[in-house]
Amino acid sequence: MSNNPNAALRNLPSITTLLEHPTLREAAEQYGQVAVTSAVRSAVDHLRSDLQTGEQAIAQIPPPQQLADQIAKTLLQQDASGIRPVINATGILLHTGLGRAPLAKEAAEAAEQAARGYCNVELDLASGQRTQRSKVVERLLCELTGAEAAHVVNNNAGATGLILATLATGREVIVSHGELIEIGGGFRVPEVISAYGAILRTVGTTNRTRVDDYANAIGEQTGALLVVHPSNYHITGFTEHADLQELAALAREQKVPLVHDIGSGALIDFRQFGCADEPIASASIKAGVDLVFFSGDKLLGGPQCGIIVGQRDLIEQVTRHPLSRALRVDKITLAALHATLKLYRTPEKARQAIPLLRFLSTPQEDLKNRTDRLAEQLRTKLEGWEVQSEPDEAFVGGGSLPQQGVPSYSLVLTSAEHCVEALAGRLRAGEPAVVGRVQQGRLVLNLHGLFEEQDELLSQAVVAATAE
Repeated sequence: MSNNPNAALRNLPSITTLLEHPTLREAAEQYGQVAVTSAVRSAVDHLRSDLQTGEQAIAQIPPPQQLADQIAKTLLQQDASGIRPVINATGILLHTGLGRAPLAKEAAEAAEQAARGYCNVELDLASGQRTQRSKVVERLLCELTGAEAAHVVNNNAGATGLILATLATGREVIVSHGELIEIGGGFRVPEVISAYGAILRTVGTTNRTRVDDYANAIGEQTGALLVVHPSNYHITGFTEHADLQELAALAREQKVPLVHDIGSGALIDFRQFGCADEPIASASIKAGVDLVFFSGDKLLGGPQCGIIVGQRDLIEQVTRHPLSRALRVDKITLAALHATLKLYRTPEKARQAIPLLRFLSTPQEDLKNRTDRLAEQLRTKLEGWEVQSEPDEAFVGGGSLPQQGVPSYSLVLTSAEHCVEALAGRLRAGEPAVVGRVQQGRLVLNLHGLFEEQDELLSQAVVAATAE
């Protein structure tokens, strides 16, 4: 058998021949002819490249059936790589990689209804006149925060940029040294301020900033005072922060807007769940802040969006800025947000209906009983695996409350015969996908982010994954 690359190339099956193969003709019915043709070309090109570089021997060219099966498997994997449901067993309730806050049933139904048909996203049904789309949720946001007006954009980073562009382009933004934070994705406060044409003016020190520091920095070039909640880190020890009410009084006296980025968007006091130090939107408004902005898909428990509430004249300026249109949200987001906000009118209903609040409200005894029950079930079904129910910690996540763990329980799987990492991989690839965490040779599956009705699905997924 010749090792001549040219001779080897002549043994490659043609694209036309492969496309006529029964396996790939069947695949074309499922994935479409364009996708199959592309996958066939890619497979043949890879083989040709390997042959030309000497990395593929002629004897290793797969026969047509094997090659067709490989291509079909690739198409299946590509098709499964889209968005699909995941059981979150990580113990991180607002897991950014898993879509942060799951929506309440009411919000999901409202989003589906809006998606399936037409809705009054920019039409006042009473007058028949066109209106601004944030008006759909403005009344509820004002009711829940005490603000005069509200506006909604695509996310809180967008809200930050829009406010800076509106109030401080070419002017100074005064920020405490201790609030020059970086959040996920390299989103740094100094760079954001610069990107929107504003000039950063820092005051105080990393650990101590007083109202007088702001007062001494205010001048003719001041566009705004910016307070940023450092959601993803915490400074302890010799610290001091400017009182928000006193800072608001200074801003009014100097006729400079005070804007507050509270980050995760709490509408209620999270101390009831054992979580402290998270600012509440209504408290900032009550303190006299001019504009407060926050995320909709974190502690609020709604869809991804950025919410701005505050004084009507400033909200109107923000709304009229050209960037506002580029950052606007769609009808599906507005429908889900409206339904979520309605739940907050009745705090007890919100705690039961909004998944994040429901998870945080789950009694520890219930979590322990569920975990014990699953561990007992799995011990009778799994061979070569040890299964335990152990105390654990869950975290809110999503850049919120970084150091505050929530007491929890987890299933812990170990084995002297099998690979824990391989099991974790099979669970992620399963149906439904299950994402846990591997720690020190143990697979930890935390139940804090699961609905009780998902317990049996988790058990079935583990049994299926260990049988492979």
